[in-house]
This record gives sequence, structure tokens and C-alpha cells, in this order.
Amino acid sequence: MNYFELFELPYGPTVDISIVSRNFLQLQKKFHPDFFTGAGELEQEDALQLSADINKAYKIFQQPDKTVEYFLQISGLLEADEKFVLPEDFLMEMMYINESLLEDPEKTTKDVLKAEENLNSEIKNITDNYWTGNTNGESLQHLKLNYFKKKYLQRILDRLAD
Repeated sequence: MNYFELFELPYGPTVDISIVSRNFLQLQKKFHPDFFTGAGELEQEDALQLSADINKAYKIFQQPDKTVEYFLQISGLLEADEKFVLPEDFLMEMMYINESLLEDPEKTTKDVLKAEENLNSEIKNITDNYWTGNTNGESLQHLKLNYFKKKYLQRILDRLAD
């Protein structure tokens, strides 16, 4: 099931949250399992599965990073549990950051947040261009690269929060 189609959304790396919320309510009013209590067993099972899909799609579309991930999967650019190889220069930078955490955690945290901010800016530039029709396969590959970089940075930030 394609969640973009289910929610009648334009296919892309970002979504309009107000449309997602509106369509979520409409879909739940139409397909919630409580409305199928008098139906046959097969219809009840179908309604239950569709309601679960609606909830899952809603959760994905509420999170920009998850929306990008889903978009990349639907586009055939990202496989589930893919082991993406990040560029060596990025990994060297992350090694430096990890080592710096021991010496100056406060400064390093600022560096990681700045790197994340830069990635968010790059991702926004790509997604904005997607909607203007200026995105090509190379740009989508760059979006995938930034998606994995951001995941890596998020693991560092999660570790800092502990």
C-alpha cells in the first residue's frame, strides 16, 4: 500500500501536515473498525488492517525524517535495513567528534548540532527543489546521503542525551 496514495498526497519528500491531519480524520471516520462491527468477518479484518495502515502512515507523515525515509523507499532508492557506506571524509569528521566528546563535551555538542543544522539546510534545499521540478536522480541520491549522515549524527546526539 502506498501511503501517499492512501492519504491523497502529492508524492514527494515532504508533506503538508495540515492535509495529513485532515485526511487522517476523514480516513478514520470512513474506515475505523468500530464502524464495521455489523459487517462480515472478512470486512472487519480488512477494516482493521486498513485502520492500522492509516495509523502507521499518519505516524510516518508526522515526522519529517520518517517521511523522507518512506519517500526514498517508495522511490526505490532505499532498502529496508540498508547498510549505506558513508564517505570517508564524513566518517573521519565523526571520528574526530567522537574523540572530542571526551575532552570537551559542551563544545562538541555544539559542533554536532551545527553539523545537523547544515544537513537540515541541505535536505530542505533538495526537497524545495523537488517541488519546483528541479530535482534529478543525482539530487535524490544526495538526499539519501544526507539522510544517512543525519541518522549518524542523531545517534551521537542520542548518546549525548544519556
